[in-house]
Amino acid sequence: MNNLTFIRKIEKADLSVCESADSFLQSPLWAEFKSRFGWKAFAFLVDWNGFGQRSVMVLCRRLAPGFSFAYIPWGPELPAGFPEADRFNALRELASELRQFLPRITVFIRCDPPWFIDDARYMQDGAEASGLPFRRAAADIQPPDTVHIDLSLSDDEILLGMKQKWRYNIGLAEKRGVIISEPGSQSLELFYRLLEETARRDGIAIHNFAYYRTLFELCNYMRLYIARLEEDVLAAIIVLYRGTQATYLYGASSNIKRNLMAPYALQWKAMQDAKAQGCLVYDLFGIPPTEDPNHPMAGLYRFKTGFGGIIIHRPGSWDYPCKPVLYGLFTAAEKFRKKLRDRRKQLRGNR
Repeated sequence: MNNLTFIRKIEKADLSVCESADSFLQSPLWAEFKSRFGWKAFAFLVDWNGFGQRSVMVLCRRLAPGFSFAYIPWGPELPAGFPEADRFNALRELASELRQFLPRITVFIRCDPPWFIDDARYMQDGAEASGLPFRRAAADIQPPDTVHIDLSLSDDEILLGMKQKWRYNIGLAEKRGVIISEPGSQSLELFYRLLEETARRDGIAIHNFAYYRTLFELCNYMRLYIARLEEDVLAAIIVLYRGTQATYLYGASSNIKRNLMAPYALQWKAMQDAKAQGCLVYDLFGIPPTEDPNHPMAGLYRFKTGFGGIIIHRPGSWDYPCKPVLYGLFTAAEKFRKKLRDRRKQLRGNR
């Protein structure tokens, strides 16, 4: 297959063709959601030579006056059976073909290949060996590393897969009277106040309230869980349920009564509900790539991996420059911003 064209045909399509996408980030709902915040969505139907058709959703946004960039979130999704060794060249061909459909002012195309890899060097080494025109993005947009919990197991098996301390903390929260409720979108303001408190404490960036409100308005498979003890709100999480997968998107916790371990109870409740709804996987959605105590998000790694499951790695964000000079200027600025963000996180972590 290496001497053949990977794509037999690519054509513009209605966003509805993306309904069958594996990831919510490639769905029409996500396209509609992002369109409310300055993005323009395009859908394409790609006929992969000999392997069938798959949809690709591309988001475009202004980069600077007169210029824009394109983004394929967790895409492209390749057909089942597509040879692993051909993924890089297929990615190059897709990016090259997409250029003719995108605005002429597009500086680069960024993608997050969704396939699983053994380690981060896989994509880098493969790209260099193939001489591909892709560049590793200065910053990942979607988290390439995560934890998947197998919900096809029984509750007892899932619990046994967790670290002993995690099982203890789930039981402790229940024993101390922590109540988990699912109040719906009417409690979003309560969640957002808690999220602001978390952002101040942990030094993380958050969206404005309209972002979360719009997400709930458009998506009928978002669920908000809140943990309380009497009148005190202790923690909250937002989980997205789609098909056979549930994804933990956002979490927040109070500065008070942290010894009651409410976040552990929230995750366990969401896993149980996802399992009851027919989901097979619970995605904890984002951890550092390795267990590094010096990483500014080392605590997040410990928390999420403590629930058991398997650690998943993806290649991360990669760029296909369409205008190399302008792309070079942009990526230099992006690297500088990332250094500043990482430095701030590190300083906060050392306090």
